[in-house]
Amino acid sequence: MTTSPQFLARAAARNNAEWCAAMSRSHGLVGEFEAQAWSAPSRTPLYYPDAVTLVPGADPTALVSRVDTTAPGASVKDSFADLDLTEAAGFQVLFEAQWIHRPARAPAPAPDLSWDVAGNPDALRAWALAWDDRAGNADLFRPELLDDPATFLLAGHSTDGRVLAGAVASRSDQVVGISNVFALDSGPDAAWPVVLAAVNQLFPTLPVVGYEQGDDLAAAIRHGFEPVGPLRVWLHG
Repeated sequence: MTTSPQFLARAAARNNAEWCAAMSRSHGLVGEFEAQAWSAPSRTPLYYPDAVTLVPGADPTALVSRVDTTAPGASVKDSFADLDLTEAAGFQVLFEAQWIHRPARAPAPAPDLSWDVAGNPDALRAWALAWDDRAGNADLFRPELLDDPATFLLAGHSTDGRVLAGAVASRSDQVVGISNVFALDSGPDAAWPVVLAAVNQLFPTLPVVGYEQGDDLAAAIRHGFEPVGPLRVWLHG
């Protein structure tokens, strides 16, 4: 498999768009993949963009025309940080981040927690409540996600069975994407050993990708990831 940063950034963008599509489907919203971008016809779930570019140099006018900017909160994931959606489209930069990559089968430290994949509604709910940590958004993760064959909710458990850490793994043809990394009562350094142990066992032949910023990016780099390209998220209005 090609491992140039440009190839990996494209693979990560496609994987992330597929995960956004899966999350949207679980809320009853079907988006569409075209050559330059994935987009949804109406407002996507909380934290998820209405469009994700798949290639550098996407046409901003065509992209924005596929997003419903009449309702509050429209957002676009500019996967290569190469668009200007300010004056003409009325968007502002919400945040910037880096796509990250970790080779397949790269060694990972032994986790302190046992792990499994949430495979039923009760386990999904326990995972979602731990991810949410009393913020009030646990309902974002619905049981319909359990029907998606490419989505895996990784849960790290204490000895008494409580979910203390986890992430979402989303498998695509060339990579496995990691998102929603969390660890209760500690930072991502406590989560990554659990997540990487699970990924190495479940997807031993697939490189691992995702995106992070700030302290979370620094933690990912400490656990063997490397940045492979910038991205930018735009918010309308």
